[in-house]
Amino acid sequence: MQWHKRIIKSDTMRSTLCWLAATYVRFIRRTGSWETKGGDHPAHYLTEGKPFIVAFWHQRLLMMPYTWRSVAGDRPFNMLISSHRDGEIISRTIAQFDIKTIAGSTGKGKGGAAALRQILKVLKAGEVVGMTPDGPRGPRMRASDGIIQAARMANVPIFPLTYSASNRKVIGSWDRFILPLPFSRGVFHWGEPIFVDRKLDDAGLEAKRLELENALTALTQSTDVALGLNAIPPAGPDEVPKQKRSAMAAGETGQ
Repeated sequence: MQWHKRIIKSDTMRSTLCWLAATYVRFIRRTGSWETKGGDHPAHYLTEGKPFIVAFWHQRLLMMPYTWRSVAGDRPFNMLISSHRDGEIISRTIAQFDIKTIAGSTGKGKGGAAALRQILKVLKAGEVVGMTPDGPRGPRMRASDGIIQAARMANVPIFPLTYSASNRKVIGSWDRFILPLPFSRGVFHWGEPIFVDRKLDDAGLEAKRLELENALTALTQSTDVALGLNAIPPAGPDEVPKQKRSAMAAGETGQ
């Protein structure tokens, strides 16, 4: 989309978009009636000074600043965000809520290794890291193994987390991004922690990846259903991730 490319290439437009997004998030929080469920366990970890990883699906990014503050107050929070221009918009938006960014992803390659080192450094310092295991481009609600590897290496648990709002619009993007509407009844919902043993073999790590994927999907869908909403399904086997579609298109055109 040409308008989208013009926005992300213009620093002025990106700054304006970030301000608008942050203002909208604050407006949704202030006009809605929000409650927190399951927050006692992560709050206990924070009181004890124990670090952990927070996992949430990419579609639930928008209200994460307030989801975190519902149990943590002003305690530091770091979010893994991709380093491309779309990721920069997210980073600059959440920075307005005093949330720090770790640039990159936990995928393979030099950039992934650098991001993983930063994640481990932050966790070792006693802080918390938020990650979208299906980000930055899918498949929707399908967890990659990077978050499991990070939890294993840092020896910290993973807390599934989601939010839902009674009035919302589901955007037709790859992740089915959730846009909550004003004057909603909302829920910030934490799940039970998932522990990853350092000694697990490949089969054990895959089992943990599936455990996280299933737990996070169940938490997200049940939270939606409790508010009278339709549950959003994970991507099916026939849904090709966005980056793969782009690569296929480039191959077909000889680019």
